[in-house]
Amino acid sequence: MSFDVCVKAPAKVNIGLKVLKKRADGFHNIESIFQTLDFSDELKITRIPQKECVVRCAQMRLPLENTLTKTYSAFCDETKIDFGVEVVLDKALPAGGGLGGGSSDGASLLKGLSELSGITLTDSLADSVAAKVGSDVFFFLHSGFFEKGRGCALVSGRGEVVEAIEPRTDLSFVLIFPGIHSSTPEAYSLVDEAYESGFYDSENGLEFPDFSELKRFYYGLIGAWKFTNSFTPVLTNKYPLIGEAIRDILGCGADWADMSGSGATVFGVFGSELAARRAVLECQKKWKCVLAK
Repeated sequence: MSFDVCVKAPAKVNIGLKVLKKRADGFHNIESIFQTLDFSDELKITRIPQKECVVRCAQMRLPLENTLTKTYSAFCDETKIDFGVEVVLDKALPAGGGLGGGSSDGASLLKGLSELSGITLTDSLADSVAAKVGSDVFFFLHSGFFEKGRGCALVSGRGEVVEAIEPRTDLSFVLIFPGIHSSTPEAYSLVDEAYESGFYDSENGLEFPDFSELKRFYYGLIGAWKFTNSFTPVLTNKYPLIGEAIRDILGCGADWADMSGSGATVFGVFGSELAARRAVLECQKKWKCVLAK
């Protein structure tokens, strides 16, 4: 049994994201493809005798209750472990970026807690903890990332229905950070308002492939992708820099581009790594951006 462990917590992007109308319980169903990237946070997790989760992060001030403390508490509830952890979080993923950073951190802490405690992380245990922490945690736990180092999945329901699929390895991603913090509640509120106003009616030009077609499009030509993100038009209307970033990355040669999740990170997809590297050099003149695979 280990007393400390280091775990990576990868970013994810949404390749298409359809948000359905609000359910009676206040939540929304989604339909999307999630894919992890080699752009990540890193957690160093150390056992401590006090039964608490102490989080240290040099890059940003985290609230006292966060996805890491929630994950530790949920794991304690399920397993009755008798030790605490100190988590040193090396934070690279932006907060409010639509890259799933907090959820990924939680999933990676859960893997670390399993290793430190010697308790097998069964699907049932993983899902019980994820349900108490956040919907995106399910993807990171079931995408194949921890087994293969790369994850991709069809995601539906609130995010808890995850069907792992083989990730493409021929894609390069250029991420642009417009400097906008988009909170998830704000983004969903804007989607709700758009549904009420009829914005998502077909005459507005938004086309969403059927969920059964997502995998076929994903494995097809990037230039023929018909993926759409429900959040993009409503967030772009409020924050025009998002639309400007999408236009710029397409102008730099991306085969396809959109916003990830509820924003505000914009990403371009390239079939050529060389073209992606050239795009980064051009985009860096105006935007903060990174290249990922």
